[in-house]
Amino acid sequence: MNLDVSDLQISIDEQEAWRRVMSVTVPASIVQAEERQAAKQLASRARLKGFRKGRVPTKVIENRFGGALRQEALDKLIGSAYKEALAAQDLRPISEGEIEDLQYKPEEDLTFAIAFDVEPVIELERLSGFVVERPAVLITDDQIDEVLGRIQEQNGVWQPLEEGKPVEKNLVSVMITRLDEAGEPSDEGREYELVVGSGDAIPDIEASILTLETGGTGDFDISFPDDFPDESRRGDSERVRIALTARRQMDLPELDDDLAKQIGDFETLDELKTKVREDMEKEADQQADSVARSSLLDLIVSANPFAVPASMINRYSEGIMGDTSAIAEEQLTEFRDQIRPEAERAVKRILLIEQIARTQSLQATDDDIDDRVEKIAEANNTDAAKVYAELQKAGRIETLERELTETAVFDFLFEQSEITEAPSS
Repeated sequence: MNLDVSDLQISIDEQEAWRRVMSVTVPASIVQAEERQAAKQLASRARLKGFRKGRVPTKVIENRFGGALRQEALDKLIGSAYKEALAAQDLRPISEGEIEDLQYKPEEDLTFAIAFDVEPVIELERLSGFVVERPAVLITDDQIDEVLGRIQEQNGVWQPLEEGKPVEKNLVSVMITRLDEAGEPSDEGREYELVVGSGDAIPDIEASILTLETGGTGDFDISFPDDFPDESRRGDSERVRIALTARRQMDLPELDDDLAKQIGDFETLDELKTKVREDMEKEADQQADSVARSSLLDLIVSANPFAVPASMINRYSEGIMGDTSAIAEEQLTEFRDQIRPEAERAVKRILLIEQIARTQSLQATDDDIDDRVEKIAEANNTDAAKVYAELQKAGRIETLERELTETAVFDFLFEQSEITEAPSS
């Protein structure tokens, strides 16, 4: 449809949070012309009794299909007028247009209003002069020993124990059967394996298991705790029969050079400890940087306030919630309300980073991406072209570009402010 925007009457109501309501009036003559055109097109392909195909008079079509033709004409006119009006006003919606008011009577002007959000304009008034404390990075010997202990457990072997009661860290096999009021089994029972003391079972079950000898059986009254995952069972009690069919104890390997050689490219235990410390310090550094980044970004958001369109917050919230088809509408509304403040905060941070990247020309380039791909390839002893192809196939190139851009933005921001190190505790 060729619609001359000069024939339209257009007004824009600028509302809060970048909401816009555009009102449009289409003259009655244009509406009638579109209705006649729709009737003419239908007449050219219609089959009606008493008329040859394509020979049905337009008047007959109008009399028989008037309502449907009018609706088709209005739909086309609204879509075309909306598009032309947006172009005339240089508006670029970031949300679907929502018709709020549609007024039309035959032989009168068509008027409608459509609401939508536009991208926020962010004025960056202050990006420097902030003071942020970066958490201290301190890896203790106890933390190293904890990691080494997990390595021992990962390489340990479960050894069966024929006698005695379980103790913490024993792996036990049990059969749990529900009992009725008469103390008789009400089901066939279920077998479970769990590590005592690891929280695999509710406290009353674990306490009951600890009283049993290997091969023994006992009847117990148990209660479900207030934090039990199934809310309907919280506070409930029932009687169960527990049979301890087996228990095993972890046989840990010696923490020595042999273990270090077994788990990796290490000649000695000291080399393994050094690698563990390096990895932990690297991770702690990254976490400390993340905390400093977050604190600095919050300060910049506060110094450069702006409103966020509701549609952007809603899209971010939907992404967090994922598939909500199985959630009741009441619970879904409550969940949305709960996460809305954090969703708004997150969107503000994203928009601010993008705006800083644009204004400071910090967007990652193709060369930046190629350099990062080269480093990934070197670290994995593979070909850069192969790495790029795999990233592209997984849809990760854009993600990599965002990560590089974000790194450049924070490098810039850190240079503009004072980053202090927190004292070691």
